Amino acid sequence: MNIRPVALGARLKQYPSIQTLGFKPNFQDYSNQEKNLILGAKKIYYPTAFYADLFNAMGKETFPSFHTYKFALDKIKQTAAFNMLGIPHPETKIFYGKKQKKTILSFFAFPFIAKKAKGSAKGNDVYLIQNTEDLFLYLTNKGPAYIQEYFPIDRDMRVIIIGKKIRLAYWRIAAKDNFKTNISQGGTISFNPLPQKALDLAQMAALKCGWDDVGIDIIEHQNQFYVLEGNMKYGTKGFQKAGINYKEMMANLILEGKI
Repeated sequence: MNIRPVALGARLKQYPSIQTLGFKPNFQDYSNQEKNLILGAKKIYYPTAFYADLFNAMGKETFPSFHTYKFALDKIKQTAAFNMLGIPHPETKIFYGKKQKKTILSFFAFPFIAKKAKGSAKGNDVYLIQNTEDLFLYLTNKGPAYIQEYFPIDRDMRVIIIGKKIRLAYWRIAAKDNFKTNISQGGTISFNPLPQKALDLAQMAALKCGWDDVGIDIIEHQNQFYVLEGNMKYGTKGFQKAGINYKEMMANLILEGKI
């Protein structure tokens, strides 16, 4: 009888206490023993986006959750969820096609933020639009225009929630002359305490959206807190700076039945 947790994705393959089978898009390529392990496991860890849908249809639990995978790198879907669920979020509108894009300036005044709607991370494809030239250049990109109000801040908050608990929270402070706070864009980390309201908002957002492995980005403007987005592909430099071995922590949480 197998008592080791079963994983597909290779995230924790160096830990023999977790049985990592690897990702095979053709299910029949798994051995009979592996198929039995997958089908018999109560929960599958790191099922990959491909299998998360299938396990959800079967009623099988996964970590990360089905919803965590479904919202990954999709700013449009996240914005819709925030608005539907009453989660504070900067004023944001998506414009499709040339006709709609011509109306952007009817809804937003300079400066404002423009982003690639799907597939971008680490602060890439995020632009501060300050004039018509900036807007024209942004609109040369294909796909819908994702436009968001701009708040003049020099820092934001990253709250990482794994399971239903906050495992790490820190400030991200933008480099001089850069409006982006991402660590990959030159931002720095500060472990000064975050406001409790921000922590509560992050937990509320993750719970309402069904996300159980996510970095929630929050900003404060004029004493109001807003969720910018959920990052399912968050970096682990914050854990490293805090002296936490991220993969070892995840393996322990799995083995202790906490996720």
